[in-house]
Amino acid sequence: MTDVRRDTRQRWSFVPALLVCAAAPAFFVLEIPWLGWTLLAAGIAVAGLIERGRHPEDQVVSVGSRRESARAIGLHRPPSLTRDLSLIAIGLLIVSIIPLAAELDNLAMLRFTLALGGAVAVPYLISRFVYRDRAISFPWRTHKRWGGLQWGWLVAVLVLGWLILPFYFITSGVYQNWPVVDTPDLIARLFVGVGAVGIWDELFFICTVFALLRRHFPDLVANLLQAIVFVSFLWELGYREWGPLLTIPFALLQGYIFLRTHSLAYVVTVHLLFDAVVFAVLVHAHNPGLLPIFLV
Repeated sequence: MTDVRRDTRQRWSFVPALLVCAAAPAFFVLEIPWLGWTLLAAGIAVAGLIERGRHPEDQVVSVGSRRESARAIGLHRPPSLTRDLSLIAIGLLIVSIIPLAAELDNLAMLRFTLALGGAVAVPYLISRFVYRDRAISFPWRTHKRWGGLQWGWLVAVLVLGWLILPFYFITSGVYQNWPVVDTPDLIARLFVGVGAVGIWDELFFICTVFALLRRHFPDLVANLLQAIVFVSFLWELGYREWGPLLTIPFALLQGYIFLRTHSLAYVVTVHLLFDAVVFAVLVHAHNPGLLPIFLV
């Protein structure tokens, strides 16, 4: 009977996770804040109902060969769906308080820095010091050399970006969602902004949202859920029209690559190479002839 209840809880746990992740398109695609707030509240409330009456005890972590002489070095807190979804919700709420339209003035860049930085830092600090479960981490290096396949994918990202991105940005007109960059100062600001947001994407969507969801769901399910959040953010940022045909595979691939490599450094490198092409395409689109390296 206990196993049946556990299986039922696991099946139903998908519902609150989907509600919380569905808040992202409410915030960033539909741009209906009250709907996003409602979905977040409903998701956390349903998670709390599912976990009602189930309070697994913290497990003492000890070192030593004998139980009676082992020394306690800390506590292991079992994952809680309610806690983990609340961390995702907090991050989404922080991001949603600012408009995500790309702007390059000082105030806009400060606004992005504070909001996006807070969306990563606040859930991390709450997880570590309030929930005390260390559910969020940023595994920068794995101390393993990148193999031939990994190096090959980095080259493929550049080639695919060079072939696809100019066609997407220019023929769809979405490059106009980014400000005109026609001076060295604006071009430099665009370079910094595109790179900084690319790094943040991996810190939040992969190391925070995806990592928290993986504590409760199979990798494929967690990856699909994080892609909803990832793609919704990119939509408001400017990747519109038929952009999701590009951003959905990209979000899923980044999650998959992280599963295979466990390396934040690698997924950030992939993203920054992709964004380097995005930057060059935006400069090219706003200044035809300045970078005569594309086919469109």
